[in-house]
Amino acid sequence: MHTAAAIPILSRYRWVMAAMSLLGHLALGFNLFGISPVLPLAIADYEISNFAAGMLVSLPMLLAASFGIPGGMLVARIGVKYSQLIAWASMAVLALSFLAPNYAVMLLLRLAYGLGLALMITSTGPLLMAWFSQREVLVMNSLNTAAISLGVAIAVAGAAPLAELTDWKISMSVFGLVGVAGSIAWIVLGRDAPLEGVRPAPISLRQTVAVLRGRTVILLILTDAGVLFQYTALTGWLPTFFNDQLGLSLSAAGFITGMLPFVGVFAVLAGGIVPLRFDSPRGIFIVSGLAAIVGGVGSYLLPNLPGIYAAAGVLGFGSWFYVPILLTLPLRLPGITPQGLAVIYGSLMTFSGFAMFVAPILVGALRDATGSFLPGFLICTAMSSTALIAGALLPRNVSAGNAPQ
Repeated sequence: MHTAAAIPILSRYRWVMAAMSLLGHLALGFNLFGISPVLPLAIADYEISNFAAGMLVSLPMLLAASFGIPGGMLVARIGVKYSQLIAWASMAVLALSFLAPNYAVMLLLRLAYGLGLALMITSTGPLLMAWFSQREVLVMNSLNTAAISLGVAIAVAGAAPLAELTDWKISMSVFGLVGVAGSIAWIVLGRDAPLEGVRPAPISLRQTVAVLRGRTVILLILTDAGVLFQYTALTGWLPTFFNDQLGLSLSAAGFITGMLPFVGVFAVLAGGIVPLRFDSPRGIFIVSGLAAIVGGVGSYLLPNLPGIYAAAGVLGFGSWFYVPILLTLPLRLPGITPQGLAVIYGSLMTFSGFAMFVAPILVGALRDATGSFLPGFLICTAMSSTALIAGALLPRNVSAGNAPQ
């Protein structure tokens, strides 16, 4: 694998690319769940059902999921520079949220964000592979994920207070402004690494299938989808649950839910350091799986606020700790190329995106049908056990595991 670390002429510019990557993931985090704490306001303003409100969170995930694998193939063909530009421009559209006169327009703006989400994620792997060494990629994956988590934390905790000062749609526009700034910066600074072997090149459907059929890749995909199934559902609906069941204000409910991504910032930083000291990644997935299950159940079943705070912290840790190694393990597969890496990242986006799409709708629909959030929450927690399964089944040495043929 060619790396920028081996070519002095690129060593300075790669830190510009690192900064752009971090800013992109921060913008992604701002808009991922920023609308969740103000869903009750959207329901009242647009006179929509819980199911329809859940679509504002989950339908962008469906679009991102549908575009994941095709998006990975597109990134391989057009390269990082243009893929990231499209991603930035799509996320910047959310700055127009304050103009959305009805539910349909707001949903369209959220769908544009879904396209940006897909391309930002799928193009990150090739970007990092082109500019950084494998150890640096692990650190960058940790920092990028921390940026997403920080963005989610700020948006989830700050959306309701900002909405109280202005309007809930204006608060959505404020978070979207980061996308505008990033689009302008990427036009000036963005580029593909001028290195042989990492330039854009098409990848066939047969090659795509070959990359995805290894056991390690399948386990990584299932892990991320299962954990994010619960994380999306709880991040999307816990503010409403706390508001309805515990009588907390939307600001207080959003603050508690904001602990999930806030703790996640430190969890992913730890997740980028711990693997440097251990050869096998299995323990990381087992710890994450146990924390996700225990914290998930505690966040909606414990009867007192101190217990709920503690559970939210455990849930946030379990939902983020595994991510840096999950994103870095594909680089250890024998014969992996930037094009194959884009396809793997696209597949993670596809399956995790479908999980993130289904989860909020499932919880909202079961709430409408049963009058309770608990059936949907319990199903989502059961889905998060995939991290435990991966911890048991992953090979101890991934580089010796199934590789693309």
